Amino acid sequence: MEFLNKESFKEKVFDFEKEKDWNFKGELPCIIDFYADWCGPCKMVAPVLEQLSEEYKGKINIYKIDTEKEQELAGVFQIQSIPSILFCPKGEKPQMSMGALPKESFVEAIENVLKVK
Repeated sequence: MEFLNKESFKEKVFDFEKEKDWNFKGELPCIIDFYADWCGPCKMVAPVLEQLSEEYKGKINIYKIDTEKEQELAGVFQIQSIPSILFCPKGEKPQMSMGALPKESFVEAIENVLKVK
């Protein structure tokens, strides 16, 4: 699991300053967790993402973005509530999910949205 700031996001996910249309830069599909340290539901999601990062090591990347520190990134994705989870498949548009998801929902999204088994 890796924490992203604006610069690392532009390098690893999408350079929103140079490109208008979504152009995913990652080698592996990814999950991006938009969170804040004070957010209770975010704290519930964190251990689930830790488990998934181990279970899917080498198949997907899991990133975290602190919406307090990276307000510009939160604005680009119009984050209204946290946690907000962005699923980024390769070659397709990303899909956003709001709220704390149970592990089963993450696994379903990894298989169906990210197309990773």
